[in-house]
Amino acid sequence: MGKSRILVVGGTGYVGRRIVKASLAEGHPTYILRRSEIGMDIEKLQVLLEFKRQGAVLVEGSFSDHRSLVEAVKQVDVVVCTMSGVHFRSHNLLMQLKLVDAIKEAGNIKRFLPSEFGMDPAQMMHALEPGRVTFDEKMTVRKAIEAANIPYTYISANCFGGYFVGNLSQMGTLLPPKDKVLIYGDGNAKAVFMDEDDIATYTIKSVDDPRTLNKTVYIRPPENILSQRELVQIWENLSGNTLEKTSISGRDFLALMKGHFYHIFYDGCLTSFEIGEDGEEASRLYPEVQYKRMDEYLKLYL
Repeated sequence: MGKSRILVVGGTGYVGRRIVKASLAEGHPTYILRRSEIGMDIEKLQVLLEFKRQGAVLVEGSFSDHRSLVEAVKQVDVVVCTMSGVHFRSHNLLMQLKLVDAIKEAGNIKRFLPSEFGMDPAQMMHALEPGRVTFDEKMTVRKAIEAANIPYTYISANCFGGYFVGNLSQMGTLLPPKDKVLIYGDGNAKAVFMDEDDIATYTIKSVDDPRTLNKTVYIRPPENILSQRELVQIWENLSGNTLEKTSISGRDFLALMKGHFYHIFYDGCLTSFEIGEDGEEASRLYPEVQYKRMDEYLKLYL
């Protein structure tokens, strides 16, 4: 069996670029949907052309042209969608329903990985706004995939380092604080923090793996299960700088209404459940991946 041909939808984005890189690195014939809607976005086009130079195939298609999506899908074995689902950025999750229709009609896809990559929406039925809409839409897409009997793998990658680690999980910044750090509750709820390139590596390893068929893959490597206090401690050890810590209660935090953060740092929602029969843990499946620990990740910010 040769390696599956992979089509990445959203291949110029924050996660998508890394998925393309990982797919090429693992030796998969790699295709990227070049959407006609790209218009005058020179930066996206430059990213696509660079991937073409590295061996990726650009396939034309548009979400406003069903036939073009069907034709794109027919050229590959696996579709990985990485369209943005962050409620404060471009938010395109339900556009995936058009992709589901195209995959269903094409009838040749061995695996579809929809745009998930964050918290497992099936565990987030109780979620608060503003993040709630993301989970609801991801579940809508899942229902459509399963109703169409499309083989799938869902990837739950927890906290992206770029959004949660470099800033020690502070809101409104991506850089580490210099003097003071806000601690959520007692700061001891365990979360899972990941390097984005490792997320892509684990994702690509799962596409041809029979163990991940119709399952959720939780990227939860043991050494990256950390509390916020542990994350702050790592930074203090690296930087030699002790930060002034202020704790904010759950009630006060909810007054700020930052839904995702509350569930992660007060409820401990990323680690509060056992992985069941419908799930697998990525670092157990692929022990050969040398995943980046968070002290290594934080060294970049010194």
